[in-house]
Amino acid sequence: MSSLPNGQGRWIHTWASMPMLIEGDNLPPDDFIQEGVAFRNTTIRQTVRLSIGTEKFLRIRLSNAFGSESLSIAHTTLALATENQSGIPEIQPQTIQTVTFDESESTTIPAGALMVSDAISFGVFLQPQTVLSISIFIETGHNAQCITAHPGSRTTSYFIKGNCVSERDFNRLIVKQADHWYYISGVEVFAPRDARAFAIIGDSITDGRCSLTNGDTRWPDILFRRLQASTSELYTSLAVVNQAAGGNRVMDHGLGPSVLSRLDRDIMSLSGVSSVLLFEGVNDIGMAPADSHSQEILSNRLIAAYKQITTRLRAHGVAVFAATLTPFSLPPIDIKEHENSPDTSYCDPVRESTRQVINNWIRSSGIFDAVVDFDEILRDPADHSLLKREYDSGDGLHPNQSAFYAMADYFPIHIFGNLF
Repeated sequence: MSSLPNGQGRWIHTWASMPMLIEGDNLPPDDFIQEGVAFRNTTIRQTVRLSIGTEKFLRIRLSNAFGSESLSIAHTTLALATENQSGIPEIQPQTIQTVTFDESESTTIPAGALMVSDAISFGVFLQPQTVLSISIFIETGHNAQCITAHPGSRTTSYFIKGNCVSERDFNRLIVKQADHWYYISGVEVFAPRDARAFAIIGDSITDGRCSLTNGDTRWPDILFRRLQASTSELYTSLAVVNQAAGGNRVMDHGLGPSVLSRLDRDIMSLSGVSSVLLFEGVNDIGMAPADSHSQEILSNRLIAAYKQITTRLRAHGVAVFAATLTPFSLPPIDIKEHENSPDTSYCDPVRESTRQVINNWIRSSGIFDAVVDFDEILRDPADHSLLKREYDSGDGLHPNQSAFYAMADYFPIHIFGNLF
């Protein structure tokens, strides 16, 4: 579609996923890697749940951010998932739409780049929380050492040999699956001009560790449902975009690029973002040495990084919220039980002191447009270094599903109203 009535709307990101270089257990099933080439003659079917919907058009973004060579996409289709369920291979065949790029069914994405599709219309209003099924056929394959994906999708994807992008149901075919997203990095909808997106920078807590696979029960998912239940268009027109990854850090590369290095790609390049929540820092603290000198240096660097992120976002007219860091300690009685767990290494009184320093600065610095005090809502009132028992997944670090509901219920949605 060459032109759109821009005076009547604009493009808004309704869904996104942080691109990462995958390796190890996150690679495709062995059947789909041959002689170092992944996905040769393969259809990948994946689902994503949109936040806000559209009466008109949508378009998708495919990413080769970590590719060492071009990625050739032979054919792509979109369809609505059967019964609006995430993580299933069945689609509603009457809704199949062929995706084009510059009016061609195929596209080649250069190494390090992404491609935005042409505008696509389903001919019906796509409701908020619509589950979109994306089927991609790769004929020539791609270097298996340089695949761009998102490991923590908590959503099942399916792989099948041959061009099956228009197949209604994979269940009767020879198919493999994995709980990762491959190559898909964004979905935009054409929305009214007063619509906007709220993006979240986070780690595993926001990426959804401890949420239900294919259940869409990460705390941002639950927050979006709360916004949709409002009677105010201020909230119902707000997209929620999750740009988190497990193990991610603010300053240094960990699992995926650091926030400082990915900010332009993962936040500023998104369409229609008006506000951002910064909810990271636990992994920076937990992976730094636990002596006082190292933690003092870390604390100063982390505060400086928060200031840099805020400055860069504000330069683009984006409001910046910050969330306090949640507890990661264990009661003494539990430490021995978890002594071989990598998460237990975060548990240290010096690191806890750093967390308190950072949280006190977040609350009192005044540089953010609003502060979301997740620490206050999740911590044990008798020992602030611990998660409440009812919110602890069992490792002292990761909040559980009940905690996600508490975070979404507590979130002060009035802060969005303060911006307009």
